[in-house]
This record gives sequence, C-alpha cells and structure tokens, in this order.
Amino acid sequence: MSEDLKDEKQTPNSPDEEGYGFSADLFHAVEDALEESRVAEVEDLVEGLHEADTADLLESLGREERQLLMEIMGAGFDPEILPYLDETVREEIVEWLGPAGFAKLVQALDSDDAVELVQELDEDMRIHILAALPQAYRRVIEESLSYPEDSAGRLMQREIVAVPSVWTVGETIDYMRVTDSLPDDFYDIYIVDPRHHPVGFIPASRMMRSVRSVRLDRIMEEDMRVIPLDLDQEDVAHMFRQYDLISAPVVEKSGRLVGVITIDDVVDVIDEEAGDDLMKMGGVNEADFYDDVADTTKSRFTWLAVNLVTAVMASAVIGLFDATIEKVVALAVLMPIVASMGGNAGTQTLTVAVRSLAMKNLSEINASRFISKELIIGFINGGLFALLTGSVAWFWFGQPDLALVIAAAMIINMVVAGLCGALIPLGLEHFKIDPAVASSVFLTTVTDIIGFFAFLGLATFFLL
Repeated sequence: MSEDLKDEKQTPNSPDEEGYGFSADLFHAVEDALEESRVAEVEDLVEGLHEADTADLLESLGREERQLLMEIMGAGFDPEILPYLDETVREEIVEWLGPAGFAKLVQALDSDDAVELVQELDEDMRIHILAALPQAYRRVIEESLSYPEDSAGRLMQREIVAVPSVWTVGETIDYMRVTDSLPDDFYDIYIVDPRHHPVGFIPASRMMRSVRSVRLDRIMEEDMRVIPLDLDQEDVAHMFRQYDLISAPVVEKSGRLVGVITIDDVVDVIDEEAGDDLMKMGGVNEADFYDDVADTTKSRFTWLAVNLVTAVMASAVIGLFDATIEKVVALAVLMPIVASMGGNAGTQTLTVAVRSLAMKNLSEINASRFISKELIIGFINGGLFALLTGSVAWFWFGQPDLALVIAAAMIINMVVAGLCGALIPLGLEHFKIDPAVASSVFLTTVTDIIGFFAFLGLATFFLL
C-alpha cells in the first residue's frame, strides 16, 4: 500500500473499520481543533460527513463545544442533521438559533420530519416556531399536529406521488420531472380515482421498466394495505413488519388519500418503541444521558421511591417470622436464594411476555397456551432447582428438614413467578396500561413476598 493511500485511510473523517463516518479519531481531532480555535481545520474535518455522523459528533461534544461547532458551521448547517439529533440536544440548538433561525431549517425538510421536530418542542417554543413559518407550510404542520400523538397522521409524509389511472407511464414520468412538490425520495406511485381514493400502486422500479405508452391501470397492483389516519404507530410498525411493506398510503375516514408512510420512518418507530420500553422497565428515560445531574436525579427518584415501598412490604413479611428466624439462624442465610430465584425466573417470563405483546404475537387467542406453558416451565425448573438447593442446604447445615423446606419453597415461588410473569403484563395490557412501565415492580413485589412467605411459613410449620 502506498504512503498516499495510507494517509488517506487514516484521515480522521474517513469511515472506521465498521463503515461509519464518525469515529473516535474524528471526535478527538474536532475536540482539539475547537479547544485551540482552529476554525479552518474544524470546517475541513466536518465537511463531507453524513448528516447522521454530524449528529453523533454534536451529541458527543460538551455543551460549550457543541455551541462553538454550531457557530463555525453557521449558514452551512444542513437541516437534515436535525432529525438525527437527540431531543435534548436539539432543544439546545433551538435555543441558540432562535425561532426564526430554526423555522428556516424546518421548512427545508419533508413534512414528516418537520412535524417530528416541531411536536417535540415545548408549547411556547412551538407557537413561536409555527409563527415564523410561511403560512402554507404552517397549515400543513398544524394539520398534522391536530392528529393524535403517536398516530399515523403524525408519522406520515404529506408529499406524495398520486396520479390518475388513465394516465400512461410516459405522462407520469413527465409529470414527475416538472413537479416541485414531490418528495425527495419515494418508492411507490399511487393511483387514485376521481375522488382521490387510492385504488392501487406501482413500484417506481416497475414504472421505469415499462414503455411510455402503457396505461397505469394495466400495470398497477390492486392488493394494497391502507392505513387509517388515527392508527397507532405501533400498529403501523406491525403492519409493515407483517406484510414486508416499503411504503403505505394513509387515508382519512372518507377514504381520501392524504399522505404516505415510508419504511425509514417505521424503522425509527420500532427503534423508539423498543428503546422506550427498555427505559421504562428501568424507570429511566433517554434524556438521562444528556440531562444534568439535578434533572436526572429528580426523574429517577419517583421510581426508586416506588421500589422502596415494595421493599418495605417484603421486609414486613419477614418481620412476621422474626421469632422463627431467631431460632433457626440458617433461614436468614437461605431465604434470599428463594426470592432471588423467583425474581429471575419471573423476569424471564415477563421479558418474553412484554416483547410478545409489543410484537402482537401474544393476544387473547393464545394467552391461555402461553400461561400454561410458563406454568409447566416454572414447575419443571422449580423441581430441578429444588433438588439442587435442597442438596446444598443439607450439605451446608446438615438438616434434612431444612432442605425439604427450601426445596418446597423453591417450587412454589418458581411456579408463582412463571404465572405472574405471564399474567401481570397481560392484565396491564387489558386495562390499557403499558406493561413495560409497571410490570417489573409488581413482579418483584409478588416474588419477594411469596418467596419469603412460603419459605418462612413452611419453616415455622415444620421446624418449630
């Protein structure tokens, strides 16, 4: 390899081994250049970066460095960077740019990206941003914001390629070449009737392979998945996943075509929903990574307070058997094992249940089969670990009665853990409560209380 090629390969803003443009070398190079006010070098380093990589760079920098980089980029800041930014970092940029500056960037984006950015602003800033937008564009954004949050109406792109079925391929291609209101990227051309109802679609690839004289109704696909405006984004994602869609038309109640949802937005929804569920199960949120210490501490306090209450409840159960523990000290050593095993077993079932509910794989149709399966698994694992822990307890303390007690408690708690790990998320889903939010708290409480009560209760009955 020549020296020139080596130098080119090792340039800080060249892709790393995994193919990403943003690398540790680039970050440190930009950070050093910012610290020493080498403006021209910073411009060279960030020039040519993909919008997503630039967003990663901005997120990785500290607040002051981020502001300095924004000032250096100035009018050259690409609006396409904004959708890739974390919401917290984006809010900082809005503050620096002001309503007029941010509105100028927003109107350069496709409507779906613009709606996403505006809806995440606080109400006061949103009003100022909307007021700074051109009237026609503001009406489009406000109409999209009038739809329910996390609905297809919020997710869809208003720019769409829709043509009548009586047109030919040639007429359609000529129309697309001269029309400025089309989206930058699209996958399907939608065919509409005189009432603007979608009646079919033609993949762009098929359109380009067809001769100009062919009428659209001869080559269009009529089997089409249509999305209602108010459909929840999780259901939209499920539809795309279920039918391997690339794009899908969105219609209002009358059946009139009003927009389109594309796969890139659905990927973002799937990632957002999965990440949101994971964060909720831990009682945190995505902004914790960028918030300051005070805000993060405050947001986590409530969840920890709930866990404190459940811990007190479990301790209260132990308190009921304090006399038993005083007489048989070995119980204090062994009882965390029962509760811990039940909690871990229940979490396994809970994780499967929550994910299956999110993926629409678990429903009333197969709920009973899932519950039965988890009960059987809980009983089998309970029996196996009863033999194991019972043997350990017998060897450790030399008391066969104690070994039988912990074995029986292990079976009881493992069965209860499997049952509750399935029933809790199903019950929360039935009452329209997000299972990812509260399931783990309920499960931990149940397995701790049942585990302690079963073990100490059996010990009181058989050992005293």
